[in-house]
Amino acid sequence: MEDHANPQFLNLTTTGWKSGKQHKIEIWFVEYDSRYYIMSETFERAHWVQNIIREPRVLFSLKNESFEGTARIVNTVKEPQLSSDISKLMSSKEVDGLIVELKHN
Repeated sequence: MEDHANPQFLNLTTTGWKSGKQHKIEIWFVEYDSRYYIMSETFERAHWVQNIIREPRVLFSLKNESFEGTARIVNTVKEPQLSSDISKLMSSKEVDGLIVELKHN
């Protein structure tokens, strides 16, 4: 089980919505309820978020394991408890922004 007070990095690979090429970033995450959550401080302006909006299939890796999965933006209006819980977990890194859920297949 992950130590929620100390988020770590994961590598996220998205497919470019214009180029179709794979783009990889390293980003903080927290694990919650068997899923992984990341945040975009620039909300939808982040290129990786724009890629996910158009193509939710992603690859991500952590702890020497790689996963195929899907990403989705957490709807803070429809999912207030989830949003609150994730924001609290991420607050240890002073991250605030758009929450994205990663679920492996």
